[in-house]
Amino acid sequence: MGDDDILDPNEIEALLSQTAGGGASEPPPSEPASDSGAGDSAGGSPMLDPDEIAALMAGGPDTGNAAEQSLNAAQSNLAAAVAPDISSFGKIPSELGNPSPFAPNDFGTGGDRSAGGVGLNALRDVEFDLHIELGRTDMMMEEVLSIKEGAVVPLDKLAGDPVDIIANGRLIARGEVLVLNDNFCVRVAEILTPNF
Repeated sequence: MGDDDILDPNEIEALLSQTAGGGASEPPPSEPASDSGAGDSAGGSPMLDPDEIAALMAGGPDTGNAAEQSLNAAQSNLAAAVAPDISSFGKIPSELGNPSPFAPNDFGTGGDRSAGGVGLNALRDVEFDLHIELGRTDMMMEEVLSIKEGAVVPLDKLAGDPVDIIANGRLIARGEVLVLNDNFCVRVAEILTPNF
């Protein structure tokens, strides 16, 4: 160490390598100290010759690719560790049967019968409540009691707004009110996707 107790970067590297290697390491290479400060500005890393710089600029081989080699080695080790080793599991016992990939049933899109043999006619016996809702309103009890024949109850929807089609308490579609042969009917304009 010098008189001013400032460590040279080479001395720092030597101390670090001694502590990392258990104290037994080579002494730092003796380089003549230059007054220009070029060794200090490089941070203790080896300087490249002008020929090496020219080779790097021309796309030549990198002389210091140890970091790249270690990254490639780590990547291949990681790939080997993550890849499944199916051969280590051995054969599948015969009592488990012959495995095959999962194939979902084809329920078919047309026709009266599905793959299970039950036709759409079986759904005719299923009961559900279907409501067509023109609109809603909030009323106080005394307002409900005061409703008489010919009273007008305002709703929250405007004329021409779609009505709600509700099956078993769940909104399934929206439609338009039409009059057909003196009967009200609803033309389905939008089928809503269920939110589960």
